[in-house]
Amino acid sequence: MNIYDFDETIYDSDSTKDFYFYCLKKYPKILLSVPIMAWTFFLYILGVKTKTQFKEKMYRFLTYVPDIDSALNDFWNVNEHKVKSWYKDRQKDDDIIISASPEFLLKPICERLGIKNLMASKVDKHTGLYDGENCWGEEKVKRLYEKFPNAKCEEFYSDSLSDTPLAELADKAMIIRGNELIEWNEYKPSKLKMFLSREFLSFLIVGGINTVSNVIFSTIYSLFIPNTTLAFFPGYITSNVVSYLLNSKLTFKERLGFVKFIKFFISYIPNFIIQTIIVWLFDNFIHGPSVIAYAIAAIIGVPVTFVFMKIFTFKKND
Repeated sequence: MNIYDFDETIYDSDSTKDFYFYCLKKYPKILLSVPIMAWTFFLYILGVKTKTQFKEKMYRFLTYVPDIDSALNDFWNVNEHKVKSWYKDRQKDDDIIISASPEFLLKPICERLGIKNLMASKVDKHTGLYDGENCWGEEKVKRLYEKFPNAKCEEFYSDSLSDTPLAELADKAMIIRGNELIEWNEYKPSKLKMFLSREFLSFLIVGGINTVSNVIFSTIYSLFIPNTTLAFFPGYITSNVVSYLLNSKLTFKERLGFVKFIKFFISYIPNFIIQTIIVWLFDNFIHGPSVIAYAIAAIIGVPVTFVFMKIFTFKKND
């Protein structure tokens, strides 16, 4: 049997996103659910909420859809054409679709396509509440063996490396990029993906907190140390202690440790050099308020620091 992911794999978009905006156009009251969704997304980025908990809040928009079955039928009438032609050419009777998208959303299109085997996230189409975990990563393997204990996958197709647990079960695995099929082991993800991850978003939030604390501490020290550049040093160190604690607990989910603490400060050396130069230039040539110098210096260098921290301080071995 062949196994396929759905979104961005055999369907040329993200079906959940498409359905959300389709419903939003028809039922503007869905906007009432945006604040709680945005807040939960913020907590998910920080690692306080799970992906399943975030998605439950997102799916609260379903409570504003009066006739969900009619909406689903109309949605697929409009979007069925997004199913990729290369899949239709390869389709077999025993194909399996395993997706993180809601089962209620994919079931109608699978029935239209004649796909008999569908495993997806079990979400109540009226309330948005989950029955079980989000069907993602290792959970997909669990679902597969629950339904097909003796499953043998000949070919697997997906657009995401998060599906590596399934890919490892297949005789042949392919990464999908648009309509291009790439051998799994030959695929080289863009380094830019590092900056589109939950970790980086969490790092930015923690970095924002660190920026504020850096400005505050440096400004406080400048009340006792007349030289702007010299006052920056203890302010930088103090704010980075706070940053280490937050990044360990929220961004990279690592235990505190002395060795990691030292590596953390080493990771910040390039950032420290960049910021020190900016503060020195500002202090000696621009002669503006010290608080502005500290703010500009704290903002610049974030991507460099994240890369050093990820590959050196909090590196996880495969």
